[in-house]
Amino acid sequence: MNESQVACTLGFDVTEPAEIVLQIAAVDQVSEVLSVSSDGRSVEAVELPGRQHLVRAPAGTLTVTYSASVDADRVAPPGGVTEVDRIVALRPSRYCPSDRLAGFAARQFTNQAGEPGTPTETVRAITDWVFEHLSYEVGSSGPSTDALETLLSAAGVCRDYAHLVATLCRAMGVPARVAAVYAPGLTPMDFHLVVETALDGEWRVWDATRLAPRQSLIRIATGRDAADTALATTLSGRLTMPDLHITAIAAGNLPLDDHTTLVTLP
Repeated sequence: MNESQVACTLGFDVTEPAEIVLQIAAVDQVSEVLSVSSDGRSVEAVELPGRQHLVRAPAGTLTVTYSASVDADRVAPPGGVTEVDRIVALRPSRYCPSDRLAGFAARQFTNQAGEPGTPTETVRAITDWVFEHLSYEVGSSGPSTDALETLLSAAGVCRDYAHLVATLCRAMGVPARVAAVYAPGLTPMDFHLVVETALDGEWRVWDATRLAPRQSLIRIATGRDAADTALATTLSGRLTMPDLHITAIAAGNLPLDDHTTLVTLP
């Protein structure tokens, strides 16, 4: 059995009773354990569609632990690109204002005759450009940073890279969405955000940070941008999350990835 192992621990200081939606569970797994407690007392986590978990936390110290075994040989590939998928993945979104970057994208990613390459060529060119022009700098962006701000600052972390790639792809007419993943091989270890583009009716995954091989990524959540895929969303109440620890170990050796070939994220 070709099993990868993932785990995370989240620590929250809840100063006012809160409703929290967690997205930390692997989409497909062989086995998993999720535990939620507040000051040592068990708290219910209600599973919702899309592998989300709703937690109603009392004031106090909330601890969330999750672990799972994932068998890559058993994980089903994502379905083909539907018409609704295509439409949603072409629209601007909160962190991906593709309408505001349409002019820049057209100038940057078309030839002298004003013509783009094939969709695959366009995505490769965008991913290469973002990799070459951004600096990976922890603390250079915040929760409200969008792709336009990332373009101007030329720095960011994985979510900023993913938002800029998705934005430029949409601006060039290529449907793009983001996926939150566990990423074996990532340094420093963290939750990771990558991009999927619709090419020839299939979703293909891209990572402009090039910090982890795409072949070993494990899907957690999929959406238009980080607003849809956040690991924790506070619906009400007040809290902070001072503690976050993540582990992601691939089965066997990490694969080599040139980050140009077409790869499908399970």
